[in-house]
Amino acid sequence: MAVAQSTVPEDPTDRGALRAAGQEIRALMVEAAGAGARLAQFPEGAITCPSKHVMATGPAGERVPADWSRAAWDVLREEAESIAALAGKLGLWTVFGSIHPLTPPNRPHNSLYIVSDRGRPVARYDKRYLSHTEVSFLYSPGQQPLVVEVDGIRFGFALCIEANFPELFAEYERLDVDCVLLSVMVDDAPRARVAQAYGTLHNYWLGYSVPAQFSATVPSGIVAPGGRWLARCPADGRPALAIADIDLDPQDEDISMAVRYARPWRRSARAGLYDERHPVGDARSDTRTAF
Repeated sequence: MAVAQSTVPEDPTDRGALRAAGQEIRALMVEAAGAGARLAQFPEGAITCPSKHVMATGPAGERVPADWSRAAWDVLREEAESIAALAGKLGLWTVFGSIHPLTPPNRPHNSLYIVSDRGRPVARYDKRYLSHTEVSFLYSPGQQPLVVEVDGIRFGFALCIEANFPELFAEYERLDVDCVLLSVMVDDAPRARVAQAYGTLHNYWLGYSVPAQFSATVPSGIVAPGGRWLARCPADGRPALAIADIDLDPQDEDISMAVRYARPWRRSARAGLYDERHPVGDARSDTRTAF
């Protein structure tokens, strides 16, 4: 798996910036395929992640509903189609963020597109938890989780602020995913620590993809089950890839312990393991005000 940090433009009306973003994504895809990756993950809004200051700010600086007719939808579609075509040519599953238009007057979704190694869009994850500004002025929320299987490995998907909702990541554990791909558009070190914690808590791999322009704070990377960073991009503000293997029969001792023992044990603990082991009628247990 390759996790990218690419330069994310924040103005969906800037046709040149959208074209440059698509070109950069495709260059990283070629690099990922050359390194043997079967899947490449890109940041939230990799083609564009519109800034509230661009799309939802009035003349006096107040927040207003975004006028989505201003977005260069034709360019966004062309770049998405070019990315998909290259994914088919390279035989590379590709996950990238963009905005997905709905039927007016509905606002668009903030989405991750999942393109197969045959160059076909096979699924789309729509961000379910939105910030106050996003839900008030920018987007329509999504409604459901998404699990996609690639080469026998089950992937779940999440976007940015959703890192602050642990129930989503617990849900993916129950859905038996092997790896969650978390793509963000944020310059925030604590969010990466939270993401790393999910690898520890749920014992699955986690891809953390951040825009290149924010990588000096926290670069993109891949977390192993158990919470160790397996690979990270340089923290230098430039486009790059972090590459690591997802091996469901791991030889690394710490990953093996997390996958083979810790995860099954925690599942059994949650499933009522202790119910028949609670002491009943024991005064020494029931009395909590004595030594």
